[in-house]
Amino acid sequence: MSRLLEVKNLAVSFKTYGGEVQAVRGVNFHLNKGETLAIVGESGSGKSVTSQTIMRLIPMPPGRIKSGEMLFDGIDLAKKTDKEMEAIRGKDIGMIFQDPMTSLNPTMKVGAQIGEVVIKHSKVSKAEAKKRAVELLTLVGIPFPEQRVNQYPHEFSGGMRQRVVIAMALASNPKLLIADEPTTALDVTIQAQILELMKDIQKKTDTSIIFITHDLGVVANVADRVAVMYAGQIVEMGTVDEVFYDPKHPYTWGLLASMPSLDNEAEEELAAIPGTPPDLTNPPKGDAFAARNPYAMKIDFEQEPPMFKISDTHYAKTWLLHPDAPKVEPPASVQRRMRKVDNVYRTPVLVAKDGE
Repeated sequence: MSRLLEVKNLAVSFKTYGGEVQAVRGVNFHLNKGETLAIVGESGSGKSVTSQTIMRLIPMPPGRIKSGEMLFDGIDLAKKTDKEMEAIRGKDIGMIFQDPMTSLNPTMKVGAQIGEVVIKHSKVSKAEAKKRAVELLTLVGIPFPEQRVNQYPHEFSGGMRQRVVIAMALASNPKLLIADEPTTALDVTIQAQILELMKDIQKKTDTSIIFITHDLGVVANVADRVAVMYAGQIVEMGTVDEVFYDPKHPYTWGLLASMPSLDNEAEEELAAIPGTPPDLTNPPKGDAFAARNPYAMKIDFEQEPPMFKISDTHYAKTWLLHPDAPKVEPPASVQRRMRKVDNVYRTPVLVAKDGE
């Protein structure tokens, strides 16, 4: 498969009164055309900063790109001026944000808001833009689009507003769609509908997607590959099956163990990862996860581990994969989830009813 995006050694920091926060530290990943990559991690892991840096939306200053390349269709976005990025945002790269109410103008009809994006990048008339808006509302599953194109955001439910935001992001047929926690503000039923919608849209448009989330459970039905981030670094990357069935990093084990199980036979309490993420104004020496890792060895506190190769698609940044490391098995709760992954993680497909 040909690569649409390749991020190499990306480092991003922010100057604050407390010091310079090393928010993203040497991140490497790629995205193939027509593929969905999920980036997962706790709040503060650097996943949203990474996605906003690709869009060049981080404020400079206080933020700055310290190093790295972001090759989009062979063009390094890190070297683009703000003016040059204006022509790329919306047209070639679309973005869906977490809260649809903050993404929509409450004083404008939704058709006009979608039409604005179409006119800016396609140079069409208002009538043609409105026709395109109706087509997009139809694509994202909003009933009676000819009538609803003339309504305001407050006349839509939360799930329908998010569908409008997705329609805006798709207005110019972008090659890449970045979804930054697009379902966090929605209830579980609507969340499932939006996830299924994004899968369906990708099949129809062949758009590449970067899906940002703190919830490992929502990605199993959506992503092709998963990148797990911690303390500004990717600590594990692999296909969905590799990360869910055969996780290698203790942090990934912790994320899996902290998820609720649908297995009625299990009466265990949800596990929690002890401690808190490190202060990235002064990143720790060695493995950033060492202080929270019950399997940490002496070398974890002294030397940062490399990214070990498990397969051609599976990599993990932990000294436990070194040939001389002791053999450590995932916790029993994680092993049970690995065996029953289909029951635990697969999100049910729910069909939206008219007006919901």
